Amino acid sequence: MDLILVVDDNTAFRATLAETLEDLGYRVRQAASAEAGLRALGEGGIAAAIVDLRLPGDDGLALLRAAPAIAPDVPCIMLTAYASGANTIEAMRLGAFDHLTKPIGRSALAATLERALRAKAAAAPGPAEVAADPADTMVSSSEAMRAIFKRIGLVADSDNSVLVLGETGTGKELVAQALHRNSARAGGPFVAVNCAAIPADLLESELFGHVKGAFSGAVADRPGRFREADGGTLFLDEIGDMALPTQAKILRVLQERIVTPLGGRHAQPVNLRVVAATHRNLEREVLDGAFRADLLYRLQVITIMLPPLRERQGDIDVLTAHFLHHGGGRSKRLSGAALAALHAHDWPGNVRELRNTVQRAIALSEGDLIEVEHLGLGTAAGVLPGSAAPLRADAAADVVPAIADGIATAAQAGAGGDVAAAAPAVAEDIATAVPATGGLPAIDWDGNLDRAVAQLEAAMLVRALDASDGNRSQAARRLGLSRQQLYRKLAQYGLDM
Repeated sequence: MDLILVVDDNTAFRATLAETLEDLGYRVRQAASAEAGLRALGEGGIAAAIVDLRLPGDDGLALLRAAPAIAPDVPCIMLTAYASGANTIEAMRLGAFDHLTKPIGRSALAATLERALRAKAAAAPGPAEVAADPADTMVSSSEAMRAIFKRIGLVADSDNSVLVLGETGTGKELVAQALHRNSARAGGPFVAVNCAAIPADLLESELFGHVKGAFSGAVADRPGRFREADGGTLFLDEIGDMALPTQAKILRVLQERIVTPLGGRHAQPVNLRVVAATHRNLEREVLDGAFRADLLYRLQVITIMLPPLRERQGDIDVLTAHFLHHGGGRSKRLSGAALAALHAHDWPGNVRELRNTVQRAIALSEGDLIEVEHLGLGTAAGVLPGSAAPLRADAAADVVPAIADGIATAAQAGAGGDVAAAAPAVAEDIATAVPATGGLPAIDWDGNLDRAVAQLEAAMLVRALDASDGNRSQAARRLGLSRQQLYRKLAQYGLDM
């Protein structure tokens, strides 16, 4: 049986994980710190390691940095309850086999370990270079974005071209910056060019440079953005808007790694990585004759597709908190109604629109509380986007707290332990025009999805707490959540009293 090393300072979690691994047929060795984990790796016999990110003293990333010199053939799986773009990218950059978020299910754990051991059997990984710990501005808790963070970490050191696809405002330039910061070129320049913002007749001079006298107004030599990015990364944003003649010259630069300035006779070598981005469907543009197929093939050696914000609703709370924290001035918070309005909005401008909305709300709100009318999303009249009817006057003030208050009232009314018996009270307090039907909760199946999900989540939280006699650890286990996730949910619905 393979021996798995578990490094985690949480005794209860470590014991539970060890028990699960033993049930899966593995032997387990436990360590409570990075130092103890490294000693275990040095003693040999470890087939794979599962390492918590946050440890006393040196953290899990420190172990990951030191592990290749001690046990280069042991795949390390990072495990944390505090996933972020920064630590996911850094973990993958340092050679982690995978980066998972607590709590992890039995099947996911088994599948990840099987993949790790198969990869180890196929070829032992070499030591990973250590990169500086960059400040990362990408924020997300969604699985789709975590997969992108992992991909960035895996391909950052490659010099292959990267094509970043996604709607306007999804964060394509942030991906390009993360690729640069986590690459061996991080000490070089990062040069960004918005191809859609520069007139076609000026773009070639902007990119390739020109010599003095090349055209009217060329009073001095100019190196151009390609040569400015030498030794670093050139980011070509909105490359789908580039004219066909310029596309042909870009293709030559990518193939030959030389640049000839306008009016010049001699080509100049360039050593750089190119990251391109567009909101357009380039395959369709190729079919329409608006984009060169050979340039598309050259650019999409590695492709990263960013999902729109409407497809990762769980990120709205995380991003909003991030923008509020970095908004400047005194600390502010959103009312439940404002948060519900953010969740109900479709976000055609994606993360950029959300950031601008929060910044506007910070500027327009006089006190510490941001209300719906400060957001400027057209919801101040009491109609949530996507809902069929306006909220009742007595319910429009606060959607999410109304749900929480209604369920808390129901829990008190059902003090004998049967929360379901108090369902009508829940429906009365949270309904907009939805009649109670005797179930828990009363959901309008033809109504707003986010509202219905919030009703169901809050009801399940109260029910789990009631069944556990208020023991939050037991309630978290019943719901399949970590304690940290449970606390966040309770705070979200105003139940953390």
